[in-house]
Parts: sequence; C-alpha cells; structure tokens
Amino acid sequence: MITVLVVDDNPAVRATLRPLLESDGTIAVVAEAGNGRTGLAAALRHRPRVTLLDYRMPVADGLSVVAELSRCSAVLVLTGSAEPELIAPMLAGGASGYLVYGQFDPPELLRAVHSVAAGLGWLTPTAASVAVGSMRDALARERAAAERAEQRRAVRRGFGLTDREREVVMLLAEGLSNAAIARRLAVSEKTVKNHLANLFAKLGAANRTEAVTRWQGWR
Repeated sequence: MITVLVVDDNPAVRATLRPLLESDGTIAVVAEAGNGRTGLAAALRHRPRVTLLDYRMPVADGLSVVAELSRCSAVLVLTGSAEPELIAPMLAGGASGYLVYGQFDPPELLRAVHSVAAGLGWLTPTAASVAVGSMRDALARERAAAERAEQRRAVRRGFGLTDREREVVMLLAEGLSNAAIARRLAVSEKTVKNHLANLFAKLGAANRTEAVTRWQGWR
C-alpha cells in the first residue's frame, strides 16, 4: 500500500481526496492536516510515502515546510496556485511533483501519486514549463559564470607574467608588504622590488592596489 498524508486547509478538499485516493485500492490515507505545521508533525509521526501538500495555508504554508517534508516523504504539491514564482521555489525546495487544479483529472492524480511514490516526478503543463525554464536559466547562469572565469584567466595569461611575478602579485593580493613577500619567497627586498617594477609595467598598473585589481580581472 502507498501511504499518503493530505495537507490542505480546506476540509472539503480533504474529504473529497480521501475516498478518491482510496478508490485506487493501493493507496491508504494515513493522516490529514490543515496547515504546514501540523502537516509536518503528522509526516514525522506517520512517515507516509507521499504527502499531498497545498501551497496556501494558514499558520504555515507549503513552501515553509516543503524542504523538511521532503526529507521524510515524497511531496506532491496539489494546489490552485499556478504562478511561476510559487512553483519554482516549491520544486527547488524538494517537491517531486506539482499538480494545479484544473489541469488534471482524478485518474491523473492517482497516476501522479504512484509516480511520486516510485521516486519519479509528475508535473502538470504549467509546472513543467516553469521547471524547464528554471533549468534553462540555471544553465545560462552557469555558462555566463564559466565564460567570465575564462575571460579572467585569459586576461591573466595575456599579461605575460613569469611564474615568480605571479607569485608576487598573489602575495600582494594577500596584503603582504615587500619585506613579508621577501621572507615568504626567501629572496631579498631588492629582488621583490624588481619583480614589482616588472609586473607593474606588464599590468599597466601605477600602484599595488591597481596591480592586484587588474590581475584578478575586476576591471
């Protein structure tokens, strides 16, 4: 049997869902709750395989408990809220499925419960569109970050600093003085000053701060 917890603040919804779910013959509703707080307590007590979770509820809404619920139960959001700004955080919080009233029928609800119980997901069209959009946005951000990192590396390579000059500028970034850099590299302060003069010229920097800034690719 697939044990199910129903968390919804509307008693009429809970009263409708119980017989519908149990008509399947393989689903048993083990508990009901009227808000996120009591729903979480019920989930910890009964450890259902699937929790049907509404979004908008008093005391504690679905978003405030979805992460904790998903640690002890597969979460299938069942709500009338179809706004992307609500769907995305619920999925990111750990929900395995998201059904929007008006976009599914009773047989699909039963299939969704079985799917989520089996460790799979189930999304109505609106939720699926949001999920795909979120993934695309995340990939675009990752690509942009990787491109910026590569640009910074390319800039550093383009300066033509020697290995020793790179060591010196990295120590500059740590805020070390010439004397401290000399001790760290086991060279004289005069040698450090020579390295500084060379890397300032290569970086087109007038001082230590500007050298570090340009090396790190901030400008």
